[in-house]
Amino acid sequence: MSKPFVDVAAGLVLRPDGELLLAERPGDKPWSGWWELPGGKIEPGETVLQALARELKEELDIDVTESSRWVTHVHEYPKTIVRLSFCKVTGWQGTPTGIEGQSLAWVRTDRPLDIGPLLPATEPPLRWLQLPERYLLTSIGGAEGLANFLSKLETALAGGKMLVQFREPQWAAEADAAEVRAGLEAVLQVCRQAGVPCLVNSIHPEDWWTLADGVHLRAQDAAALARGDRIAPAGVLHTAPNGQAQANGLDPNSREYALTRRDAHLKPRRLVGVSAHNADDLKTARALQADLAVLGHVLETPSHPDQPPLGWEGFSRLAFEAGLPVYAIGGQSADTLPMAKRHGAHGIAGIRHLLA
Repeated sequence: MSKPFVDVAAGLVLRPDGELLLAERPGDKPWSGWWELPGGKIEPGETVLQALARELKEELDIDVTESSRWVTHVHEYPKTIVRLSFCKVTGWQGTPTGIEGQSLAWVRTDRPLDIGPLLPATEPPLRWLQLPERYLLTSIGGAEGLANFLSKLETALAGGKMLVQFREPQWAAEADAAEVRAGLEAVLQVCRQAGVPCLVNSIHPEDWWTLADGVHLRAQDAAALARGDRIAPAGVLHTAPNGQAQANGLDPNSREYALTRRDAHLKPRRLVGVSAHNADDLKTARALQADLAVLGHVLETPSHPDQPPLGWEGFSRLAFEAGLPVYAIGGQSADTLPMAKRHGAHGIAGIRHLLA
């Protein structure tokens, strides 16, 4: 017998200081005592944001004034399959109140939580919130440009956190591997001093992948790994998230298991990124349990003069169904970040404008 499929709008109600609102499910509902993001079922004829606004009014007595769709994630519970459209809520009128008798708590997602177990589907967005909104790709080009790049990188990182990806196809084609690896190690040193993650692109040797804080897979490399035509070095890709719990005899949907993973979003995790150009690439990213995808190119860009861009509408259609955080790439800068987020992007990726 197939399980019921439910579409839900879930809100990440965020204060300017980054605190997130969580709600405890009341005693008269399934999973009572578990903590979740507020929201509820999308009714026929409603858009995601309309359903979210209605649910937050009914549950919290607030009027949403600013919200945007973010990540759509499917989670299978013992009795239902839920498709959660996670949305960021950054503006509202009124004071959140537990209209249905539920307890509320403002939490910092960069610290251990002091509340009870989280609903299993609530864990991924807390982890995704740790990802910066800017993703810088290096373009050093050779040893002669390294010192200047490192200086610019230090300045850029001083202006706010971002992800960094070491990606040097030109340098790798023109110099010996030892020289390029020394460049990687220099970039890693700057990133670690600033406390930001640095990924290495899969165009570089596999034994470099474990040097960095993760790997960013080209679309063709991700597809080969997903098919099993290629094997990643041990520890690079993620294992099934409930594998250890099952080995210990715990049900992944049990309260005991949830308590063991309540702060899982804070645990060090080697990141996996995937470059995507279409829905199949994003499906591959989900199959590999990637942490993020870079999708594009969105706008006209000198590096792809003969390839038509996705445009914002094409980007949004893919991003909203990606199932993981997506960065927009192609013609992106600080000026396009608000537009990208309105169309479902977690943030933006690029080279020149993010380093400036």
